[in-house]
Amino acid sequence: MPISFVDYRINKNEEANLKKLGVEIIKCPPCKQLYQAICGHPDMILHIINNKKIIVNKDIDKNFISKLNSFNIDVILSKNSLKIKYPYDIILNAVSMDYLFFHYINYTDPNLLLQLNNKKQISVKQGYTKCSTAIINSKAIITSDKSIDAAMKKENIDSLLLPPGDILLPGFDYGFIGGCCGMVTEKEMAFYGNLNYYKYGKEVLNFLYKYNVKPIFLSDGKLIDRGSILTINI
Repeated sequence: MPISFVDYRINKNEEANLKKLGVEIIKCPPCKQLYQAICGHPDMILHIINNKKIIVNKDIDKNFISKLNSFNIDVILSKNSLKIKYPYDIILNAVSMDYLFFHYINYTDPNLLLQLNNKKQISVKQGYTKCSTAIINSKAIITSDKSIDAAMKKENIDSLLLPPGDILLPGFDYGFIGGCCGMVTEKEMAFYGNLNYYKYGKEVLNFLYKYNVKPIFLSDGKLIDRGSILTINI
């Protein structure tokens, strides 16, 4: 059964459309230490180690931890607390793939680094690494960050580099491509919004079709960054 972590502010229409995919939804509670605009974004307050283990912000609501435990998920607490100012808000905002780990390593939470086993650690200058990266599979991603794009291609990962902008994030100038979507099944990627309203929608659609991935539009209108849709299978 897939479980998707979403911002607590997901709207009813988005939630209903996500449930149609057979997904169990867990809403992430707000983190008071972060800006209001991103305080419930999953990619800011947790990081998935594997289908049975997740690291969360140490100050997260205890009810959230109990919820994860009810699904027999092992919960690890971050060593450091999230703080409102960069780079102390990025401690869990990393990209983790099969054998690779991308982040601004100087600021990765120490307890997260302890969970990487033998993954190759690759440091990039973009601290909001997961926000900036939509992961298609272990060999393909989409990003709007040049440093992530270069690092991915160096590791022989197919990276679609898009210009930044044209994604809504109320409270900020614009949002990120990784923060408006997420794989919910092996061949389906859900989006907050519709790619047909996105300036670079055709490029994204062609890239998804290249990997036989079907886009699912949870709402109609411009893409909106609500934090990555992070999914595990239990």
